[in-house]
Amino acid sequence: MKTLHDRCAGLDVHKIEVVACVRLVSKRKVVREVRRFRTTTQGLLQLLEWLEHAGCTHVVMEATGVYWKPVWHILDGHFSLILANAAQVKNVPGRKSDVNDATWLSDLLAHGLIRGSFVPPEPIQEMRDLTRTRKQLTREIVQHLQRIEAVLEEANVKLSSVIADTLGLSGRRILKAMIAGERDGQKLAALGSERLSCTRAVLAEALTGHIRDHHCFLLAQHLRTIEQLEESVAAFDARIGSMLQPFHNIVERLKEVAGLGTTSVETSIAEIGTDMSQFPTAGHLLSWAGLTPRLDESAGKRRSTRINKGAPWLKPVLVQSAWAAARKKNSYLQAQFLRIKARRGAKKAAVAVAASILTIVYHMLRDGTCYQDLGPEYFGRRNSAKIAARLANRIRNLGFHVDIRASA
Repeated sequence: MKTLHDRCAGLDVHKIEVVACVRLVSKRKVVREVRRFRTTTQGLLQLLEWLEHAGCTHVVMEATGVYWKPVWHILDGHFSLILANAAQVKNVPGRKSDVNDATWLSDLLAHGLIRGSFVPPEPIQEMRDLTRTRKQLTREIVQHLQRIEAVLEEANVKLSSVIADTLGLSGRRILKAMIAGERDGQKLAALGSERLSCTRAVLAEALTGHIRDHHCFLLAQHLRTIEQLEESVAAFDARIGSMLQPFHNIVERLKEVAGLGTTSVETSIAEIGTDMSQFPTAGHLLSWAGLTPRLDESAGKRRSTRINKGAPWLKPVLVQSAWAAARKKNSYLQAQFLRIKARRGAKKAAVAVAASILTIVYHMLRDGTCYQDLGPEYFGRRNSAKIAARLANRIRNLGFHVDIRASA
């Protein structure tokens, strides 16, 4: 097999140490040398010095948790770095060791058999950390809200049955009054806004329960934690907004796409960046995001068309945006959703619309263009003859004669 890189190295990265294998080709003879380095800053600098002394041009490492990141930051700019997907570079079973792993990686790299993973530039990596942590904080808020509702159900208070948002202004006033010791359902109902869909009588009946001091203590702790988390989320929002100032025009253009809001646009930029040269085509980006059907055929039978795994932080946001886009009237994305929903169901239609949204984002970022909706009649204009034939066939099945002629 042809050797593409004569001087390369493979790194097996762990929490405490890095096992490095340098592979050198000299006069058609392969020479390998393996050394171990600590993952402290001093140890990684020694690794850098050793690799430079060996004349390495390419270095590969596996994406092992977060342990690869310090190694990447130290070596970045000195070599051509490749981050390998561990699932794609597995060695032969029964030959697993740190030295064998590093040697195997160096051999694969030398022959060009490793496909590098997408590693965004450092500013985008920092934005990723912010958006992902914000998402985790938001999930914690939801968890504490669910615990509040569980405590209210135990106290036989049906607040969530009559108020859509338990943490809205009316809900918080009622919760704080309960924590302060108020038990009268009529007085608690008076704290609700006049714009609530339920009447005061219904609200008073729902708020009449058996509230104990134990319940009040739990409600107070959960509500205080939620308020602290909301303060943290607000701080993250401000930080993300300041980091996105250089991309203000891009953010505003992407928000014109049906279904995309501020949070979804921020998450999209944090996950894929703004430089689409990393992805040769929109299909490459869709495959990276896990929005393409898998290829699973055997004996001429297609066994599964489920989408691939990938982008766990981006894919849910895009699917959520797809559900919002499906509700936007007189739009191309709604027409696509309804068209696929009739044949494959709503869930698969939402995934297809999410793939379309990401395709739109790809072309807008690559070409620097604005969003132009194709309109709800796009599919009808594209396949007018096919649609007419299908409708005529349905009429024939009802027992009528149909003659289709093109209009002048």
